[in-house]
Amino acid sequence: MKALKIPEATVVRLSLYSRHLRQLINDGTLTVSSGEIAAGVGVSSAQVRKDLAYFGEFGTRGVGYNVQELHGHIVRILGLNREWNVVIVGVGKLGSALAVYKGFASRGFNIVGLMDVSEQRIGLSLGKLVIEPLTILEQRIREKSVKIGIITVPGSAAQEVADMMTAAGVSSILNFSPRVLKVPKRVILRNVDLSVNMEVLSFYLSRFESRQ
Repeated sequence: MKALKIPEATVVRLSLYSRHLRQLINDGTLTVSSGEIAAGVGVSSAQVRKDLAYFGEFGTRGVGYNVQELHGHIVRILGLNREWNVVIVGVGKLGSALAVYKGFASRGFNIVGLMDVSEQRIGLSLGKLVIEPLTILEQRIREKSVKIGIITVPGSAAQEVADMMTAAGVSSILNFSPRVLKVPKRVILRNVDLSVNMEVLSFYLSRFESRQ
């Protein structure tokens, strides 16, 4: 039950720690301190120690953390010690880019289905997959034991797609559409609104320039 109370920001930082530790492993680094991890990802050393403390005690006082072991612990905490099957619905420019992004496979996320309603796209190959009609979505989800769905369709179609995904057993959705979706409580939903992120950048830029 403790894991349910862990702040989402901590989980995001764990992902950053994992990437930084992987770089250290590639560089041949054997041990690392919380201060060095903090400097590598842009947080405080106290924050690093606090985030890790949610999951147990790691490292040795005065010595630091074994890089390989700590990376392994974080990989297991993030659930990246197994593979997750993923479907993408909406294979326009954004969906196509996500479908061929190699970073997913390297982290254990396997794209096993691409669906669209466009007759011009259905039947086209993208990487090792063929774009299929949306009508086959539920069948593919069940066949491939898909747990994660990615939605990159226009807002007007997003809720219908989300309903199809959840009805077929998807338990988490990454939503790139501009629409606020309603999903069952059992389903984890994350919204990625690129325009909102641009507006956040605009906010900080404006504040920075006003101090010049």
